[in-house]
Amino acid sequence: MLHLRLNLIAAGPPMLDNCIKYIKGEFRPALESQPGSLGLSLLISPVLGVAVVESFWASAQALRASEPVAASLYTELTRRARASVTGEQYRILVFERGAPPHGGEAVRLTRMQAKPSAVEEVAEAFGDSAVPWLAETPGFRAALLLADPDSGHLISQSVWRDPRARAASPSTAAIIQADVLNASDCVIRAVEDYSLVFSSARKP
Repeated sequence: MLHLRLNLIAAGPPMLDNCIKYIKGEFRPALESQPGSLGLSLLISPVLGVAVVESFWASAQALRASEPVAASLYTELTRRARASVTGEQYRILVFERGAPPHGGEAVRLTRMQAKPSAVEEVAEAFGDSAVPWLAETPGFRAALLLADPDSGHLISQSVWRDPRARAASPSTAAIIQADVLNASDCVIRAVEDYSLVFSSARKP
């Protein structure tokens, strides 16, 4: 099963620009050279002064093996950000991609909380209902579902051609809600919009 390390960087615009340069120039090639790496994605919200770095891994073992290199990189990233860099780890339960991203796409993250016992139910609803609906929408590029089964934390991620296509797209939260939110005690925690700087993420 594919795994993902997600890091949230909270920094003001000048520091955020510095972090982006470091991620592109040093951080990205160092992590992508590690065994089991399946690429990286970088999302930003200049208005909020926030960036999200996602590294994709072929297995939990590959993710763990990358920790020594990643720890050094994140220490330097924190220094450059002069702000907090928080980390999370997830399994990738759904990874559906249409046209390859080129940078500049609009991304929406929908954070959800479910009972741990209901994670598979949410994943099934997402794959069976949300993905086909989203994939038929003009401007669709990709859809992922990330999960921490032990805590019940989930993140759905949809990628769109541009902000206009994202705004016109059906709400992932509404699709999931119609199928499983009530039955599984799954609730929407937050909806966050970003711009995609780059993505080299791929399936094995």
